[in-house]
Amino acid sequence: MAEGRKLAIVGYGKMGKLIEQLAPEHGFAVALKLDEFNNQDYEGITTENFRGVDVAIDFSIPGAVAGNVERIAALGVNLVIGTTGWLEHLEHVRRVVEERAIGLVWSPNYSIGVNVFFRLAAEAARLLADEASYGAWAYEIHHTTKKDAPSGTLLKLVEEMKRAGYGRPIDVSSNRAGAHPGTHEIGFDSAADTITLRHTARSREGFARGALKAAQWVVGKKGFHEFTEVLFS
Repeated sequence: MAEGRKLAIVGYGKMGKLIEQLAPEHGFAVALKLDEFNNQDYEGITTENFRGVDVAIDFSIPGAVAGNVERIAALGVNLVIGTTGWLEHLEHVRRVVEERAIGLVWSPNYSIGVNVFFRLAAEAARLLADEASYGAWAYEIHHTTKKDAPSGTLLKLVEEMKRAGYGRPIDVSSNRAGAHPGTHEIGFDSAADTITLRHTARSREGFARGALKAAQWVVGKKGFHEFTEVLFS
C-alpha cells in the first residue's frame, strides 16, 4: 500500500464523506475537499489548492463532471470519476484526458461485486443470444435522492448484454424509493423457465472502497481507463 499520497475529494456529499473516512486505510491523506460552497463555479480548482495532490476523486453532480475534468486535467492531476449521468460528454472527456496526458478511471459503479455482475450478465446474454424464446429485462431501484434514472450501472449492464450478442429488445425499468443503496437485476424469461441474476448493495462502503482502489491504481498512469481494467487486467 502506498503511503503519503494526497487526495482531493470533488463533491463532499455522503460519498465524499465516506471516502474521507476510508482514505487513510488506502494510504491517502485528504488534502482538499470541494463542494457546492467552495467550488460552485469551479473556483476551487486552482494550482494552489491542487499543489501536491496525487489524484482527485469526483463524486459531484452530472452537470459539473466535464468542467471538473477539464480544469483538473489542466493542472496535471489524475482522476477517478464516480459521478453518473454525464455520458453525453464521454467522448469530450476522453479527448481531454488524451490532450492533457493524464490518467483517468471511470465506472458507473465501483462495487467489486457489481463489476463481477457485469461479466455474469454478459455471459448469460451470450449464451441466450440465439435462443429466441427467451425475452430479457433489466431493472434497478435506488434511494429517492439519486439523480439519474435509469442508473448508469443499469445502462452499462444493458450495454454489456448487447455487446455480448443479445440482439432482441431488453425491457428496462427503474424505481426511486426511500434510502435503498441499490439493487440491479437482469432476467431472461421463456414459457419453460425464468433465469434471474441480481446484485444488491448493502451500503455505500463498497463503492467508496472501489473508488479508492482505483485511485491507488491510477497514480502515475496515463490514459482513459475503466474500473474493470483495475480489477481484471
